[in-house]
Amino acid sequence: MTTSTDGQTAGMSGTAARVIGLCFLAAMLEGVDIQSMGVSMSKLAPLFHLSKSQGGWAASMSIIGLMIGAAAGGRLSDRIGRKKVLLGALCLLGVFSLATTRAWDFNSLLVMRFLTGLGMGAAFPNLIALTSEAATPKMKATAVSLMYCGMPVGGAIASLIAAKTADWTLVFYVGGFGPLILVPLIMLLMPESQQFLAREKRAEAAHVARPSAATVLTGEGRGPSTAFLWISFFFTLLVVYMLINWLPPLMELKGLSREESLIVTMVMNLGSAIGAVTLGSLMDRGHIKPVIVVMYLGMATALATLAFMQGVPMMQLGGFLAGFFAIGGQLVLYALSPQFYPTLMRGTGIGAATAVGRLGSIGGPIIAGSLLQSGQGPAAVIAAMIPGLVIAGIAALLLIRRPRAEG
Repeated sequence: MTTSTDGQTAGMSGTAARVIGLCFLAAMLEGVDIQSMGVSMSKLAPLFHLSKSQGGWAASMSIIGLMIGAAAGGRLSDRIGRKKVLLGALCLLGVFSLATTRAWDFNSLLVMRFLTGLGMGAAFPNLIALTSEAATPKMKATAVSLMYCGMPVGGAIASLIAAKTADWTLVFYVGGFGPLILVPLIMLLMPESQQFLAREKRAEAAHVARPSAATVLTGEGRGPSTAFLWISFFFTLLVVYMLINWLPPLMELKGLSREESLIVTMVMNLGSAIGAVTLGSLMDRGHIKPVIVVMYLGMATALATLAFMQGVPMMQLGGFLAGFFAIGGQLVLYALSPQFYPTLMRGTGIGAATAVGRLGSIGGPIIAGSLLQSGQGPAAVIAAMIPGLVIAGIAALLLIRRPRAEG
């Protein structure tokens, strides 16, 4: 592999393609696990005697683990390397996804989903860092978008499994065995980030002390960038995870059959894969501001369609738009976040932003469950998310005006 002086790949080499491909597979398996509770909720709720509010907590518990795992995994990756943390995270994800099938009551289900979330959270900042650091500067957003496409593909697989079988455990078996099978492949085929290794070597030679987390996030004028990034992540993921976890039940409340509701979910995941690649390519061409404006307007349009329109075709259209602009649009934030932190601080910065975003991920399903529990209909639940998109969009536009990090 040809590298520049800082370890950055000079082109989309075979090694870079292999890193992106393996990260795609890991993201795909994360997508299966993230979607698993949403597509299984209609079977889990009667089995575990869950109220709508408890269903919201069950859906959110893995996200609480994900939040903690993202912050810890990102920080740890800056100390021991991206690959090691990714391998440990995938093991954790696989083991406790399988353990979910052995939950015996509501409390044990919460524990299993929390521990699964720790693995998911620790993995994702490292997938972003590994992919971004393997790509050339002109291909970073595209590379991250290709990796990120694995998540909606995994979500579509989860929806397909749920639609084709009455056994709720099958989706968790796929989400459990998959990461455990991927671990030895990553051990053999994926190198550590060359950019990270080169920067670490230079830092050691210069006896540079590792900065504290506070310095990473706020030092050298990064405070406003971190704040805008966190706000955008929080409100965007609040909407995204409400859709991921509650779209099938909400569609059923609007009169769709279970099969029709799962098809809407599959269409949403298809839209997110297309949206990720499209928006990532536009970002690499320098159209960042128009992408952000269209992305948040598209999210609002998608939510309005799902909330106020009727009929299967309109719900499928709303699902596709939600996937393209909301779930696919997450890619914009994931692709932007590495640009505001130097290499040796990147894992900490991405992990912290991802963790804050997961607060929104927790809030979305819980708010949806609570509104439904209080007697609100699906239109009110979906429409309640729109004001947050306005705040997220403004923060994202302010973010792109901030200076990028060097090194």
